[in-house]
Amino acid sequence: MPIPHLRIADYTYDLPADRIARYPLAERGGGKLLQYRDGRISDHLFAEVPSLLPSDSLLVYNDSRVIPARLHMLTHTCARIEILCLEPASAPAEQVLAYPGPCEWHCLVGNLKRWKGKPLVVEWPGGKLAATYVAPQGNVHRVRFEWTPDQLSFGEVLARLGQLPLPPYLNRAPEAGDAQAYQTVFAQVAGSVAAPTAGLHFTPAALQALADKGVQRCPLTLHVGAGTFLPVKSEELAGHPMHTEVFSVDRASLQQLATHTGPVVAVGTTTLRTLESLYWLGCQAAAGTLGETLHWPQWAAYDQPAHLGRQEAAGALLAYLDARKLDRLTGSTQILIAPGYRPRMAEGLFTNFHQPGSTLLLLIAAWVGEDWRRLYAHALAHGYRFLSYGDGSLLWRSA
Repeated sequence: MPIPHLRIADYTYDLPADRIARYPLAERGGGKLLQYRDGRISDHLFAEVPSLLPSDSLLVYNDSRVIPARLHMLTHTCARIEILCLEPASAPAEQVLAYPGPCEWHCLVGNLKRWKGKPLVVEWPGGKLAATYVAPQGNVHRVRFEWTPDQLSFGEVLARLGQLPLPPYLNRAPEAGDAQAYQTVFAQVAGSVAAPTAGLHFTPAALQALADKGVQRCPLTLHVGAGTFLPVKSEELAGHPMHTEVFSVDRASLQQLATHTGPVVAVGTTTLRTLESLYWLGCQAAAGTLGETLHWPQWAAYDQPAHLGRQEAAGALLAYLDARKLDRLTGSTQILIAPGYRPRMAEGLFTNFHQPGSTLLLLIAAWVGEDWRRLYAHALAHGYRFLSYGDGSLLWRSA
């Protein structure tokens, strides 16, 4: 287990409101980049990334795409209800979003007490959407959606009626520019309700420069949930329930991980959490204990022996796919990376600067140790912009 009495108050800092980047820069990729390597901090522009990555690096990134998941509806008494669609109740997001027919989602519901049980209906020219409350589902709510014309997919319905779910700390409604600015250039697979924001810095030009240098790219998918913004409310980490997120990785990406011998660089905390979950599932696959339903619990990694390297773990997952004649590995993870955890699947990490007292900041503390304080003090003293639309960092893990 991690430090059993790890106090969240020890992983906070003073973040002035004016240091939160409420809007993106006019030019994607134009921000600052803090590099931490061998205990040293250096200041760069993100455009310098091709000179900072070794030519034999493997850049692993999250290709999930943010969906317009926030719906505003009215009751028959004109009470305003906000529904945030988090994840489908019974099938992968990309499948549910792509096909027509009714569907049920786990949702956050604002002003729930005013929703008295009758379906909510919202219309657009030529169509309408009805939302029916089904039941509470843990700390979220199950909602059924039906619409006409019924040949439309739910993704098309959301495109007509939904709103991009910007992070709450931006404290503003989405504007026209956010539709592009809040998607990474990697975004392909629809299903996230928050962007994997470390990827927001990358541009086609930067990717081409990296490819010209010899840096390879490796996609995987983790659909980012709203839980990524939830503050840790307990005084000690042991009292915090980590949210669950769905991930998917195909055979080609596992093959890259199984054969690559140079450094692996994760673009973002979502990518790192997926990679580390794959490591532990690979350990189970190698031991012959990996079942049909793939899920990695919150604390399980802290109690497990780790005897495999990155290539061996990925190779065991390839063998798992072979035995079942599958081309893709899909599962879910609650992994919480905090001080006391030793990452095993990557040497470098691109990431932004995170909220005080958050699980994301705990991940950084696990990655660089107590030097996280020095990094954040440096970023505050040198004008870095914080959180989702802020500047980035490239953090190298000590051996």
